Amino acid sequence: MKQITFSKNIFLPLTSVCANACGYCSFKEPVQDGCIMRQDDVKKVIRRGAEFGCTEALFTFGEHPEKERGFTEHLKRFGFSSILEYAYEMGKYALSCGLLPHTNAGVMSEEEMLYLREVNASMGLMLETTADVAAHAHSPTKDPAVRIEMIDTAGKLKIPFTTGLLLGIGETREDRIESLEVIKELYLRHRHIQEVIIQNFCPKFGTEMADIPGATVETLSDTLQLAAEILPKEISIQIPPNLSDAGRILQYGVTDLGGVSPVTIDYINPEHPWPALDELNNLVSSAGYKLSERLCVYEKYCNAEWIDERILPLVETLKKKVYG
Repeated sequence: MKQITFSKNIFLPLTSVCANACGYCSFKEPVQDGCIMRQDDVKKVIRRGAEFGCTEALFTFGEHPEKERGFTEHLKRFGFSSILEYAYEMGKYALSCGLLPHTNAGVMSEEEMLYLREVNASMGLMLETTADVAAHAHSPTKDPAVRIEMIDTAGKLKIPFTTGLLLGIGETREDRIESLEVIKELYLRHRHIQEVIIQNFCPKFGTEMADIPGATVETLSDTLQLAAEILPKEISIQIPPNLSDAGRILQYGVTDLGGVSPVTIDYINPEHPWPALDELNNLVSSAGYKLSERLCVYEKYCNAEWIDERILPLVETLKKKVYG
């Protein structure tokens, strides 16, 4: 029976401040009280995740928040000089509680990735699209060349990686094919891409693109089939089960459902709650598949070539627990 995997995680949005201003985003907030998740709250969620048997601590935040006026001064009140330093320290705490950090920090330099690699089992950056779209007009690090360069560098650094496409933001079918071909080339160069997310854009009230319909089920299904045809078979094809009618599209090549949390909400898409694990299992089994848990780092990467020696013992322990 075909398996469809998922990661049991917690979602930790360390800050909602971002230097980009994407036309579809409702996550970004100005520098103000509450724009940074308090350290006590982060640790509380991590401990609760451990109690619920979660294995992944997903850290995310806006890209280059230090470029926003007043952010660094605000962050210093928390005792940190940069958001990456904060993510590093909270990653260490997650590891001490038995959870593996996976960080989506936006575009990072080689030095910054090496720094976070010490406390992360895996990392990610959505390519979104290789097309030049109006939605990214005010988002310099959404330049496709910049994002491709970082994904390539992550491969050179032996970082197990997640990337993906965002559908319905102004790209064409030909653009989606090109994006998948680029991801394929990057994988064949370094063998580091674990999974590719095929995510449909969901319009949000109050944004520039609030009145633009999201990607249709037909577009999502077609892109999933393209991904299954273009990407090497060892790359998982992932959909977020809270953003689409997952039951209708599992048949089109889906092999993974990403991180699902019994503890936290999807802070990027709070209007779309994750399904409960029992509900997710029923959805998958009714479609004729078996739901299986995985780590944020896939089994073939759980070794000293891909994982920093500081966190390898925990990875090996969890590998035995989850993969057998």
